[in-house]
Amino acid sequence: MRLARPALAVALLAFAAPALAHPGHDPASAGFVAGLLHPLLGIDHLLAMTIVGVWAAQLGGRALWLLPTSFVTLMAVGGIAAMNGFVPPHIEAGIAASLLVLGVLVAMRGQMPTPAAMSLTAAFALFHGAAHGQELPSLASPAAYAIGFVLATAALHGAGLGIGLASRRHHGHVARLAGALTAAAGVAFAFA
Repeated sequence: MRLARPALAVALLAFAAPALAHPGHDPASAGFVAGLLHPLLGIDHLLAMTIVGVWAAQLGGRALWLLPTSFVTLMAVGGIAAMNGFVPPHIEAGIAASLLVLGVLVAMRGQMPTPAAMSLTAAFALFHGAAHGQELPSLASPAAYAIGFVLATAALHGAGLGIGLASRRHHGHVARLAGALTAAAGVAFAFA
C-alpha cells in the first residue's frame, strides 16, 4: 500500500490533458532558467527523460551512462537540425511513441544489446530535440535556453537512474510501475 498514493498521483498526471510543452515562450525572458524549467514542467518531457534513466538502470553495465549520454547528445543534434530548418514530420507523435515504447520496455523489463538500446533512445531523442529546436530561434537567448534544457534533461536521467537502481531492492516493481504509467501516458498523448 505504500506505493498506492504515489502510483495514483502519477496515474492522474499521466491521464491529464496534454502538457503542450511546445507552444513557445515569452521571447523577452526566455533563457537559462526557462530552459532549465521546461523539461520539469512538461509531463511528456518529465516522463521521457526519467524513463530513459530507469531503463538504463534496468539494463545495467555500460548502459547506465551510454543511454542517457546518447539521449542528451541526439536531443542536441535534433535541436540544432530544427533550428536550421530540418524538422522531422510528426514530432508530437514521435514524442508520444517515445513514452509508449520506452514505457513498455521498462514495464516488461525489455532487454536488448546496449548499442540497439542506444539507437532506439537516440531516435526518440531527435524528436524531443526537434520540438525545442523549433522554438530556439525566437528566444532571447537560445544558447542559454539550450544549456538549461540539456542540464535539466541530464538531471532527469539521473533521477530515473536513481529510481531504477532503488527499484532493484523491491524486485523491480517500482520501475515496472513507472514503465506502465509512462506507456499509458504515451497512449493518452497519442489520442489527445
